[in-house]
Amino acid sequence: MSIIHGSWIVNAGQDYFFVWGQAWRSLVNETFYLNKSGDFIHPFSLQRSELLDRFPSHELEVGDLLNQSKWHTQLVGLPTIITESAQSKKVQPVFAGNAVENESKLDLYLWEVKGFRLTIEETISLLQILSLSALQSGTDYLAGDLRYWSHIYRWALDLIVRQKFLPGIEVKKSRKTSYRGVWQPLIDSEVDRVRLAKFTQALPEACLAYLDAEESQANTTEEGLLLRSLSLLLDARLRSWIDYNPTSYKDISIEPWLRSLSASSVLETNQSNVNRLTHALYSWTLPVSEYIVNRQNELGLNRYRVCFVLTPPMATKEDSQQPDWSLNYYLQALDNLDFIVDAGTIWQCSAEFLKIGDRTIENPQETLLKGLGLATRIYEPVRGSLDRSQPISCTLDPIQVYEFIRAKVWQLRDNGLGVILPPGLTNDNSGQRLGIKMTASVSQRQGERLSLQSMLKYKLEIAVGDRTVSKTDFKKLLAQKSPIVEIDGQWIALQPADVRAAQAVLDQSNDQLDLSVEDALRLSTGDTKTLAKLPVVKFEPTGVLAGLLDNLSDDKSVEPVNKIKDFQGELRPYQAKGVGWLSFLDTWGLGACLADDMGLGKTIQLIGFLLNLKQQKLLTKPTLLVCPTSVINNWEREVKKFAPKLKTMIHHGNQREQGKSFAKTVKDQQLVITSYSLVHRDQKTLSGIDWQGIVLDEAQNIKNPSAKQSQAVREIPAGFRIALTGTPVENRLTELWSILDFLNPGFLGNRNFFQKRFAAPIEKYGDRESLNILRSLTQPFILRRLKTDQNIIQDLPDKQEMNVFCGLSAEQAELYQQLVDNSLEEIEDADGIKRRGLILTLLLRLKQLCNHPALLDKNQAQKAIVGTEHFGDRSGKLLRLEEMLEEIVDEGDRSLIFTQFAEWGKILKPYLSQKLKEEVMFLYGATPRETRQEMVDRFQNEPNGPKIFILSLKAGGTGLNLTRANHVFHVDRWWNPAVENQATDRAFRIGQQRNVQVHKFVCTGTLEERINDIIESKKELAEQTVGAGEQWLTDLDTGSLRNLLLLDRDAIIDD
Repeated sequence: MSIIHGSWIVNAGQDYFFVWGQAWRSLVNETFYLNKSGDFIHPFSLQRSELLDRFPSHELEVGDLLNQSKWHTQLVGLPTIITESAQSKKVQPVFAGNAVENESKLDLYLWEVKGFRLTIEETISLLQILSLSALQSGTDYLAGDLRYWSHIYRWALDLIVRQKFLPGIEVKKSRKTSYRGVWQPLIDSEVDRVRLAKFTQALPEACLAYLDAEESQANTTEEGLLLRSLSLLLDARLRSWIDYNPTSYKDISIEPWLRSLSASSVLETNQSNVNRLTHALYSWTLPVSEYIVNRQNELGLNRYRVCFVLTPPMATKEDSQQPDWSLNYYLQALDNLDFIVDAGTIWQCSAEFLKIGDRTIENPQETLLKGLGLATRIYEPVRGSLDRSQPISCTLDPIQVYEFIRAKVWQLRDNGLGVILPPGLTNDNSGQRLGIKMTASVSQRQGERLSLQSMLKYKLEIAVGDRTVSKTDFKKLLAQKSPIVEIDGQWIALQPADVRAAQAVLDQSNDQLDLSVEDALRLSTGDTKTLAKLPVVKFEPTGVLAGLLDNLSDDKSVEPVNKIKDFQGELRPYQAKGVGWLSFLDTWGLGACLADDMGLGKTIQLIGFLLNLKQQKLLTKPTLLVCPTSVINNWEREVKKFAPKLKTMIHHGNQREQGKSFAKTVKDQQLVITSYSLVHRDQKTLSGIDWQGIVLDEAQNIKNPSAKQSQAVREIPAGFRIALTGTPVENRLTELWSILDFLNPGFLGNRNFFQKRFAAPIEKYGDRESLNILRSLTQPFILRRLKTDQNIIQDLPDKQEMNVFCGLSAEQAELYQQLVDNSLEEIEDADGIKRRGLILTLLLRLKQLCNHPALLDKNQAQKAIVGTEHFGDRSGKLLRLEEMLEEIVDEGDRSLIFTQFAEWGKILKPYLSQKLKEEVMFLYGATPRETRQEMVDRFQNEPNGPKIFILSLKAGGTGLNLTRANHVFHVDRWWNPAVENQATDRAFRIGQQRNVQVHKFVCTGTLEERINDIIESKKELAEQTVGAGEQWLTDLDTGSLRNLLLLDRDAIIDD
């Protein structure tokens, strides 16, 4: 694993951004080398070529940018374990991704690292292409410091968009004093003050470790580094956009300054002009000078600001005159907004300091007057109060109060002033607006099946918070003829549009809305916030609708289905819950995505669901199951094992039925299994059937909604729709949309709407609100249980062994038959040792063939490492292995893959690495001892290290400790349970913290399946029966051998 870091180095010389990387490696018996200055060279630091390679591997095209940058040596304080004794001092660097049991033992120690020194312009080019969101998959290679500065760059852009910047002059002192024009951030608004506080708090400690105190004269506090970096980014970004064209000015001293604010920053003018400009700028920016970010000004040195507190009248006047409100003046602490001091107290203090408790306010009267002066530019009523020598407030009538709340509050806050409103009048408190209270139930005709489109019966009422407003109450409010009214001690603003909408609801003159169960779901999740042009302040579902929404919001309330007739086996508790959940959603006609981790039994939950329908006499039509070609045989076997009475047929192969013939055959079936490739080819035939339901296994196969198979499955008519997948989202949220749009068409909007509303805000900008809304919308239709869940772990055995049945490709089947026919003729004519040798050679060749046809020819096998586009399609085992590993990698799990053939491992390593975009390691007999130990060390200890480790059974089957793996694959079989168990025990041994899943690959219709059946039937005696590997097979007569090797043509997976 490698991690890319980056941060600012700011000093009195030249500011720059430093990018470097580190990759974990074993430090056993490591010697650390010193540079010329006596500093240790960091052993994890990436070299130039390595760092350049890391960016393209993560689809970041920054090679040209970095190639132009200077390769630079930097001292950085990095986490280090330091052990000192009387004789020596030992330092041990800690990799960034490593968890340390006791962080108190860590020290920051200066190490030399090498990386790219970027100019400010180059830094902007880098930061603008980095992902903001840690939610986006494939971005864990970005260290926190580099991702942090990407956020700060976006903040600089936001300041520019909101015009929160001012021009200025900066002094540059070296041997000769010089001046430069600069663009300076203005941090005066409340939103930016909050951002400053949050970003300062969030600044990674590592960012400060780049600053060498002996060389740097910059402020090394978190806020100092943050503000300097923000200034650099904003200034450089503005310069790149400004193309200054000189025109004639009456005052020619301005022109050099304006020129210095564009591409060239040097201010070329005399000292007299500089002094004049500096004085003019000071006078112009005085009201906001405390909020300008520059080297001369410590931002926010005064930690208090003017705050306006709106106070309602004490009592309503008896006459028709509206009561007056007070806008009172205070000073408010920026670090504690609850601490305020009224203007009266401030005017009583004539000193330069006002002490209250443990707080000291400097120049309180000056601060108050400066803030009030700024407010007069925004809100006129404040100006009149300044005619008094000691202003403490101004008076507002209700009309002015309404204008103040609607138009002026945000302006005052945007200029760095505080405002406190009565609770009911805050802009974010929709509960204190006129709103809608909705009571709803389902309108259901007798015998009608409920669905998302089922219509609602509902009642709309006007409400303020929890208080329902009757028609009489509403007329009384209007009679006050005031935009600000009081209800039960709470003040609310009557917005004209709200009043008109409420009147229409009360008079029932508004357009009647056709609302469905889907609308109820959106209301309950908060996705729909308004009805009849008013905010929904309360939504009360009743009857079966309430039950539906309760169950959808909390799947724990769904009743499990434990007893299922004709089910051969026993469901684990979480599986019984899964069957109940599928049945519940089917009752309402809702599509369901069962997204349990691999190994938790999605297959048998689906089988249980179908048998439960059958048990209730509801399975009246066939169900179509679509799956990858590689698992058709697996599904057929699982159905026979757990539901032998479920009438099942396979729609596959060259002899499959079409048209009317297919329709006639299907009538008598309850489950039809086909593949994704055939769904498109046979769409006309499949669409002509009235399916009870359609199920997609490995539903990530429709993640591309534009693919032909994705479009085909959408067009097949079906009652219920179910998707089975362990990875509903692999890379992009649009993959989730594609699956859920298949399940419940239109629920998440069309693809373009989803991209704009959810995908872009979440993936590009890390929008948490959009993410929460999306979760609340999708959660009812997705059931995902993880192997790490405590409730699941207790239901699972420590080790799960399962056979993975794979078909043969057409090429494999043809070669298999040829090998068997030709070899049996030779074997028939041979005897003794020669016969045994021929049989063992045949068995070896067949096992190689079951892995991949390329293994039959060593020359072809070497070429296959480079591979062709369809190399994986030539082997049923490889197809299935690739599919399973893709899901395992996405879940963050690790796998061991055992094979008897080194040539197969040499092919698998580059092939899987290319397909999965993951590093794959391979250990076999020729692996040097040092490399072997390094591989084991990396797999066991490297944070986010290689997730896939291929081992030859002889070289890696014993003696190794690989407990980080929780999946073990036996892709070809030794046919000796003891040997396979020894290999499995590399992962399943003392130190293993997780459940281990063992996947034993078997090619159906071949000798592998028949030998596996023998082993399974005599499991307790298997070691004695086949303890000598294949040797026992050499004793079989030719007839028995022929029966064992016979090819079953139904196992061929060719479409």
